[in-house]
Amino acid sequence: MKHHAARLLIALCFVLLAAPSGKTEIRYPDTRMVDVVDDYHGAKVPDPYRWLEDPNSEETAAWVRAQNEATFAYLGAIPGRDRIAERLTELWNYPKFSIPYFLGGRYVFGKNDGLQNQDVLHAQVTLEDEPRVLLDPNELSEDGTVALANLSFSDDGRYMMYGTSASGSDWQTLRVRDLRTNEDLPDKLEWIKFAPTAWTADGAGFFYARFDAPREGQAYQDQNKNQKVYYHRAGTAESEDELVYERPDDPELGFDPSVTDDGQYLVIVVSKGTSRKVAVHYADLSKKPWTIERLLDEFDAEYTLVGSIGNDFYFLTTQGAKNRRVVAIDLGNPAREAWREVVAETDAILEAGKIVNHQLVLQSLVDVKARLAIHELDGTFVKEIELPAIGSVGARGVSGLRHLGSLSGRQDGTELFYAFTSFTYPTTIFRYDFVAGRSEVFRAPGIDFDPSPYEVEQVFYRSKDGTRVPMFLVHRKGIARDGSNPAHIYAYGGFNYSITPFFSVANLVWLEMGGIYAIANLRGGGEYGERWHEDGMLDKKQNGIDDFIAAGEHLIAEGYTSAPRLSIEGASNGGLMTAACLTQRPDLFGGVLVDVGVLDMLRFHKWTIGWAWASDYGTSDDPEQFRWLFKYSPLHNLKPGASYPATLILTADHDDRVVPAHSYKFAAALQEAQGGPAPVLIRVDVKAGHGGGKPTSKRIEEQADCWAFLANALGMKINP
Repeated sequence: MKHHAARLLIALCFVLLAAPSGKTEIRYPDTRMVDVVDDYHGAKVPDPYRWLEDPNSEETAAWVRAQNEATFAYLGAIPGRDRIAERLTELWNYPKFSIPYFLGGRYVFGKNDGLQNQDVLHAQVTLEDEPRVLLDPNELSEDGTVALANLSFSDDGRYMMYGTSASGSDWQTLRVRDLRTNEDLPDKLEWIKFAPTAWTADGAGFFYARFDAPREGQAYQDQNKNQKVYYHRAGTAESEDELVYERPDDPELGFDPSVTDDGQYLVIVVSKGTSRKVAVHYADLSKKPWTIERLLDEFDAEYTLVGSIGNDFYFLTTQGAKNRRVVAIDLGNPAREAWREVVAETDAILEAGKIVNHQLVLQSLVDVKARLAIHELDGTFVKEIELPAIGSVGARGVSGLRHLGSLSGRQDGTELFYAFTSFTYPTTIFRYDFVAGRSEVFRAPGIDFDPSPYEVEQVFYRSKDGTRVPMFLVHRKGIARDGSNPAHIYAYGGFNYSITPFFSVANLVWLEMGGIYAIANLRGGGEYGERWHEDGMLDKKQNGIDDFIAAGEHLIAEGYTSAPRLSIEGASNGGLMTAACLTQRPDLFGGVLVDVGVLDMLRFHKWTIGWAWASDYGTSDDPEQFRWLFKYSPLHNLKPGASYPATLILTADHDDRVVPAHSYKFAAALQEAQGGPAPVLIRVDVKAGHGGGKPTSKRIEEQADCWAFLANALGMKINP
């Protein structure tokens, strides 16, 4: 393996630092400006590119075509771009697996042979059986743009409900397959997104949540509100579905239905937007008509059902514990004073849990590094499950299975499946045997990769206000600390979401190119629990931006890199953070990638699910919130004539989560404001969305464009 890695490094390595190879004149497409001015609580704010918000207009379509022509012409002319795509393809081509889940009397898992556009769903009755294909999404479209997005099985194993999404949209179409005949029933349910499905114990049907149909032609723009819970009987039409629960008094409420493992209870987690402070309602399914009872209804904390034993519900919660704790609630006596604390809060951040082998398995973070522990149901600590290295439990799972969780096992079973990954540790599936008390590798990836040339370190740096912030660095061993290394920082910093170590072929290519890859764990994320989240949301959002900027300053001060060799990237909320850094410190970076970013902070809440983000951002409808949003909104803080670094903005025409209008308007404004020589380009993917279900071929092409763009911007010479 070592000699193979050495040969790869010689062939691809490619990357010698050099001065930029000359300036290329770019003629940007003309972008019409209109006289639109909004009044926000007395403040007049121009919006000259408002017309780009209409995705259905021919003028917008023509603008997108012209921008793409300019972008792809530039990217295609970068020396070595094709070699990067070739290397990505070589490394991507290895078998990948999800963890198996025991569903409907069989082990179900996803597998990708290497370069398949979509992961293929397999099943086997026992672990010794030969797996068989249950569903191959690659057969659902010629170009691989239809993905598996939802999955559940009847307990008797007869039916499989599967949901598909097309062209990257969040919208799902649900179908039912009879696994005895391997044929689909006529069932077809539409206008579903975000929520899981759950079968009743008798296998007759399942609960699901759907929205009302959007207006004609507005499926990717209209706000998503008024979700309702229905019960669907297999083999019947959607029009016959039984309405189980709705809340017309509050159209912003969303519902996640599930059924307890014993089939006794329907559980509905009620949320409002993206706030993790939820309510929990339930119904006893043995009693008809079903009556919804409000178990927890104060929206005061996060409550995640870990499992149930009889009438005892076990919750992971932030109630009284910013880092989360486990409590048991008896449905017969649900008063708060009767709750039993099972596992108390500690310095570790509890992330997930599951009852397996009649014990609690808890997944937690300690300084952004994973830990797995087993407790008895009374909370008694049993043991810690030894992990192979510093890294993460759980991985970016196979499409359609992510919602099933990072831990897999049955309450009465004696095995637990989990995935482990790290920057130089390819995602590996482990099986923990409760009887033997040890883990074994269940499925190891077949990638021919030698991690020995690289090292991973975690550093801590001080942000603007003195807060200590963690950052992971991955790079070749023995690099010079003379400021000459190209470095790339990725960050997210929002919605209590944690970025933990993960293996990525794309990042491996960056390392082979001689780059440093960094993850900065900004405030606003969940790496240190709810306190860390709260310190980077609403009026404190600037803290996370300051953390991002300070990460770059730290790498420069410590000699890892220099401003001309430094690039940053973020996606979605991370794209907001990246673009805010671009507007506030354009001198600090040589290259910037803004992926599907939230960039118009005054109007984000007017489209699709954007209103739901008010819990983290606030909205411009409120005078005080308008003031803090306006201060950092990337679209509104560009300065005409400023010299901005090379910037590539990425979006997609079917992104119905962060609509492409954000990127269109920001690209137009940044091209107009740019006073320096660096390129400002927008890459609009077609038949793609926010990122979920994106075909492998599209992912490789997009990543090749990104690395080539940054290599050119940072003065990296790529040998063919």
